Amino acid sequence: MHLAVYLPLVMPLLAAAAARPLAGRLPPVAATWLLAGSAVALAAASSAVLGLLALTALVRIPLAAAAGEMSEQVIRHGDPASVPVAVAAGVLLAGAAAGACRALWRRTVALIAAGRQARRLPGAGQIVVIDDEAADAYTLPGWPCRIVVTAGMMRVLSHPERQVLLAHERAHASAFHYLFTAAARLAAAANPLLLPIEAAVGYTVERWADERAAAAAGDRQLAARAIARAALASAAAPPRQASHAAGALGAVTSPARMRRAGPVPRRVAALLSPPPQPRLLLLAAAVLLVAVAGASALEAARDLHSLLDYARTAATS
Repeated sequence: MHLAVYLPLVMPLLAAAAARPLAGRLPPVAATWLLAGSAVALAAASSAVLGLLALTALVRIPLAAAAGEMSEQVIRHGDPASVPVAVAAGVLLAGAAAGACRALWRRTVALIAAGRQARRLPGAGQIVVIDDEAADAYTLPGWPCRIVVTAGMMRVLSHPERQVLLAHERAHASAFHYLFTAAARLAAAANPLLLPIEAAVGYTVERWADERAAAAAGDRQLAARAIARAALASAAAPPRQASHAAGALGAVTSPARMRRAGPVPRRVAALLSPPPQPRLLLLAAAVLLVAVAGASALEAARDLHSLLDYARTAATS
């Protein structure tokens, strides 16, 4: 393996630094797909490289080399990764696997609980208004997704602002935003360097829903005012215990949880400005960065495979 094997371990740092600028400059739909996809690809590439490095420690063990009918001398001289680096990679890989499995389990349990809660809600429609004085609103993923709005939230908004709120929630439900946030969360659990990307995806799905709501209302200023008022009402309301499903899913939420899902002032300012335009060069640069990480991981795998083949040939010759 060449030193390029370490590129997938460095690329998440660059991606994390670029996450916020990309979230703010690209259209929300493109930014969400790009950031969530990049998080998954970079987590997979970095985990694969950690696995390859850990494998170089395993094949150095005489018993493992003998079982694979490989030449220990060829392996020692043909691989650039030192034993401490390979052992550290193994430890990091084990931590990444444990973190990803734990996050996957929690996310799966939360989705199942959300689906059950959605089915238990009264009525057959998508929108359910519950008798609660706390200003709140959220989307529960399920089949189908249900939108929950409290009576307290409905009272603090005017009729046009309620329509913006409901359009925002429908965007969360129809675009399955919880899948994007789930993918980003699993990637960040496997590689904590990707945590800024997870936060950026939480912001871009809210911006995605904001833009859908503004388009439905036909008035960007009205949408900005509704989002700001809903966030202020939610912040002023007394704390309330969220359901297990809503709390664990976190980012499939509505303006009532904007203060946690993304900075409200940035979102309001974005709505008071013209819609963001596609930036093909910026998008291409981000895709290229991820492609380099993936290509480096594949090249490292090819090099290690060639080394092991050569070690087997040398052992039998």
